[in-house]
Amino acid sequence: MSAVISLLERQFNDKNFHFIKKPILIGGMAMEYYGMRKSGADIDLIICDEDYQALAHEYPDSRKDIWGDLGVVLEPFEIWRCIMLLDYDFYLKDAVDEKIAYVVSLDRLLLMRVFAMDVPKYMDDLKIMKDYYCRTFRNRDFAKVQEINLASYQSSGGTIWGGKYID
Repeated sequence: MSAVISLLERQFNDKNFHFIKKPILIGGMAMEYYGMRKSGADIDLIICDEDYQALAHEYPDSRKDIWGDLGVVLEPFEIWRCIMLLDYDFYLKDAVDEKIAYVVSLDRLLLMRVFAMDVPKYMDDLKIMKDYYCRTFRNRDFAKVQEINLASYQSSGGTIWGGKYID
């Protein structure tokens, strides 16, 4: 079990949380789960509306509303019904099942950062994610061809016409 999931499990036990549907881990903790960067102290989750309604009823003074995205803040958790008005079912697609919770998919995590890219912190996350995608998913054989012709790409602005390499 990853360190992120172990921490999440301990925090759930400390809060004695019980959800109808497994929550979805998002944000910095999801980035740490994928090995992109360390997370901050908060733990961001998406939950289904039924779970949100129960928490909002139990903790009415801990509710938070950001442009219609409704959440409940119970340190260290920020627990959301939606982000950008996209709900649990949207973020569940291709999420990783980690028994106690899901972890948002890489694609949905990237989309979340795109939505918030006007915030410098999230623009930095987008750059981290770009590097992660390139490091993790690039075709290594194709990258070798690129490396062989690097001088030509640099001298031409990146585009070679007619197979006329300078090296």
